[in-house]
Amino acid sequence: MQYIYDFLLPISFSEINEDEGYIEGQLGNHILTQQNENFDIDTADIVIVGVLETRGNSNYQKENDAANTIRRQLYKLYYWHTDIKIVDIGNIKIGLSLNDSYTAIKEVLQELYNLNKTVVILGGSHDITLAQYNAYKNINDKIEASCIDASINLNGDKNIPAENFLMEMFTENNNILKHYNHIAFQSYFVHPRMLQTIDKLKFDCYRLGNVLDNIEEMEPVLRNSNMLSFDISALKHSDAPTNKNYPNGLSGIEACTLTRFAGMSNNLNSIGFYAYNPKDDVAETTASQIAHMVWYFIDGYFKRSQESSLLQRDNFNEFHTIFAEVETVFLQSKKTNRWWMQMPNGEFVACSNNDYLTAGKNDFPERWLRVQERN
Repeated sequence: MQYIYDFLLPISFSEINEDEGYIEGQLGNHILTQQNENFDIDTADIVIVGVLETRGNSNYQKENDAANTIRRQLYKLYYWHTDIKIVDIGNIKIGLSLNDSYTAIKEVLQELYNLNKTVVILGGSHDITLAQYNAYKNINDKIEASCIDASINLNGDKNIPAENFLMEMFTENNNILKHYNHIAFQSYFVHPRMLQTIDKLKFDCYRLGNVLDNIEEMEPVLRNSNMLSFDISALKHSDAPTNKNYPNGLSGIEACTLTRFAGMSNNLNSIGFYAYNPKDDVAETTASQIAHMVWYFIDGYFKRSQESSLLQRDNFNEFHTIFAEVETVFLQSKKTNRWWMQMPNGEFVACSNNDYLTAGKNDFPERWLRVQERN
């Protein structure tokens, strides 16, 4: 564990808060850093880590203070769940090369995953998602990854990592990707062939309009995920001024809803917030929006602790259903009202109330068909 500190730059509160400090109840007065005498990563539930590397982006800037700018807004927020222990281990140093940075990020995250910590990554260009994903190798046999982004970074014609990193995730030999979900893409930013490619791989894509029409349907998607990558371009300009060329997108409230869903997932143990450029921001409004999204992720994390194991059947309503000659079981949590459905192989996967209602009409839920197609 000690060796990962060689990759880190400890943060100083003077870099984040120019005032005298934080008052009781604010996150900045509860999040432990290496400056605190009682700093102990072993007892932490959530670990915050900053990333400074942006060379993978076409809009590369040598000095990028994204992580600390987000922290400046995050630490001001009030802390409602004091039984959740949060530590901030600082920023990962920039390597001599981009690949050196990828390696450092992977090493730090892999160690945190090994310690069963939930990791919140702040800053960096969107290609850092690849390091976030690669850190699961040698830990998990297969994982499910989700990405929230206005575009789909599968452009093999461009030699810009932030615009084509998904190609490596999808096609590499040592692949641990069980499934991939792309949430809130905007069609006019995506070549139709990209969607065809993703469909052939049996991955799922959700258009922005579909997400906005029924955002609750994204909760089971994120509940099944192990990692989430959030590109700030998914937010519309009015709610994230740094996104100059994105007049449409998720609102701030919708983004917070999605990150809360992610926090509620017992499977998900890493979330990254990428592609934020403080120099394009207005009065740190986008940084404040990201801070609110992190806050809601923590709020969701608190909610996950209230959920029962599926083995504790007394805490679930059980519905035996037959649709299209398929016999299955739906479970509904008495604590959170969330749903699961049983697949033919006996596995229970996260689903929604709509899936149960569809099955009740003697029809196949689309989610059931998509999962069964992959099995």
